[in-house]
Amino acid sequence: MTTLFTNARLINPATGEDTLGSLLVQNGTIAALGAEVAVPEDAEVIDCGGKCLAPGIVDIGVKVCEPGERHKESYKTAGLAAAAGGVTTMVTRPDTTPAIDSPETLEFVTRRANEAAPVNVVPMAALTKGREGREMTEFGFLLDAGAVAFTDCDHVVTNTKVFSRALTYARSLGALVIAHPQEPGLSKGAAATSGKFASLRGLPAVSPMAERMGLDRDIALVEMTGVKYHADQITTARALPALQRAKNNGLDITAGTSVHHLTLNELDVADYRTFFKIKPPLRSEDDRLAVIEAVKTGLIDIISSMHTPQDEESKRLPFEEAASGAVALETLLPAALRLYHAEQLTLPELFRAMALNPAQRLGLPGGRLDEGAPADLVLFDPDAPFVMDRFALQSKSKNTPFDGQRMQGKVLATYVAGKSVYRRD
Repeated sequence: MTTLFTNARLINPATGEDTLGSLLVQNGTIAALGAEVAVPEDAEVIDCGGKCLAPGIVDIGVKVCEPGERHKESYKTAGLAAAAGGVTTMVTRPDTTPAIDSPETLEFVTRRANEAAPVNVVPMAALTKGREGREMTEFGFLLDAGAVAFTDCDHVVTNTKVFSRALTYARSLGALVIAHPQEPGLSKGAAATSGKFASLRGLPAVSPMAERMGLDRDIALVEMTGVKYHADQITTARALPALQRAKNNGLDITAGTSVHHLTLNELDVADYRTFFKIKPPLRSEDDRLAVIEAVKTGLIDIISSMHTPQDEESKRLPFEEAASGAVALETLLPAALRLYHAEQLTLPELFRAMALNPAQRLGLPGGRLDEGAPADLVLFDPDAPFVMDRFALQSKSKNTPFDGQRMQGKVLATYVAGKSVYRRD
């Protein structure tokens, strides 16, 4: 298969370029790109009409509810949602029922993903057995079975000795550990961020310092063990100086944040709307702006969807009792484009955080527009307006906080290894 994309606005996160040109795909890889590209005789020519062509999104932290909760999300529906959202690689979480903590479970989900999902799926494995924080998993066997990182997701390993041993073991194998920076005692039972708004609403709240305290502990252990470490979500201004010091000290540490913490704040909870209940809870506007600036400077490396499907029964409860989480595979790009339209981030900066950096951190080949790179691509119109309808989403669960909101930016087509996996009608 040979395909030539012409008249495309090429978004290159590695060089920071946003230029008009063409891109040639041969045998599933990018063969050439630039202002002038020769047209092979057998090429299918796609005129992009001046729309944006960027590397497909590499989304770290996607929850697919197989095994155990297939009624919330399956690999088939998650894969379709990813393709519709321009996500060409899903990096899946191990917080399933049971947890993905053994080579057998990992092989099961890998097989299901290969059978059902039209996009690339790479799995993470649990750091401790059952995500219970007591006994580390078999890292070596799990790496051999295809795990790209180890995480207990939102379960913080409270036993520091167990955590330090796991980090030491991961360091010996060159494995990446992804952790959730939070002081679990302070944050237990919290549904909002502490402040005047949470007090007026009578919601159990947690101080932003809980994130800072959790990060400080993790940084100390990273310094002690020398492990490769990634903080899954940094959402508060209080945590940023500690992260900056750790990077300045040469630690192998990166950090991510969710698109919800970049585009929403604590006031969006409004009348106890449980679709806005996520973990960590939505923060103040000052925190949101500080985190956007951290993404722009590169202090925060990665933007992800933190796609967490919940069924209606889990959300139609009083705010304190409702399950946390939101689906976001399809809303990640249009939500992130709010930052572009607000002139807070450029398109190359957005795709640096959504494609290039996550691919590099995990050692994956995608996330870039370079000759020889996989032709994992998303074609999108950043200016196309629409009103989000949650019932039009491909995900089984419909718990999006953006339901009914005016958004800008539509995915027109998604390609994995040069093959079309989604095309807007």
